Amino acid sequence: LRRAADRATFEALLAGADVLVHGYRPGALDGLGYDASARRALAPGLIDVSLDAYGWTGPWAGRRGFDSLVQMSCGLAQAGQAWRQAEGPVPLPVQALDHATGYLMAASVLRLLARRLSDRTGGQARLSLARTAAFLIAAGPAEPEPALAPETPEDHAPEVEPTSWGPARRLRPPLTVAGAALRWDRAARNLGDDAPAWASEPGSRVR
Repeated sequence: LRRAADRATFEALLAGADVLVHGYRPGALDGLGYDASARRALAPGLIDVSLDAYGWTGPWAGRRGFDSLVQMSCGLAQAGQAWRQAEGPVPLPVQALDHATGYLMAASVLRLLARRLSDRTGGQARLSLARTAAFLIAAGPAEPEPALAPETPEDHAPEVEPTSWGPARRLRPPLTVAGAALRWDRAARNLGDDAPAWASEPGSRVR
């Protein structure tokens, strides 16, 4: 976003966007001239959802970080230490903060889109990995679950998709919604395979 052509592309995409989800370090977009007010000016009604590592206020606001690092600095790694029976803190065997925060970001988008239907205004949500860690710690450990059953063909969706790496099948969604088909309009693709433009209509492909 430091080149004029790239800035023009970004601004054109943003002007046509309903939702912007971003996880740049705090202040990065602002420093490029795209603070919250500039984004709203380019896209009135935008749903703007942002993520950082350690929160938006307090002494660690603005500090860079990622899932495993936040686990180590907030206490979650103690659970990994107990699980591994290690001598020191160990991050959990999954990126729990990334996954959990992703669900919260998706819920924020849906809530703000629903509100926009009634008041015709955009909205903003700011989340952090550290806050999600606090939620998980406050909730306490879950009850142990039985081991996963071995994988079976029924675990996969029947459709074969032409991905950038060859034919592939997806795992079935973990839930169902009555009257709604849970599907992807596009198969998985390499970064950079698509032109930087919106599809002209749902389901169409941009070449």
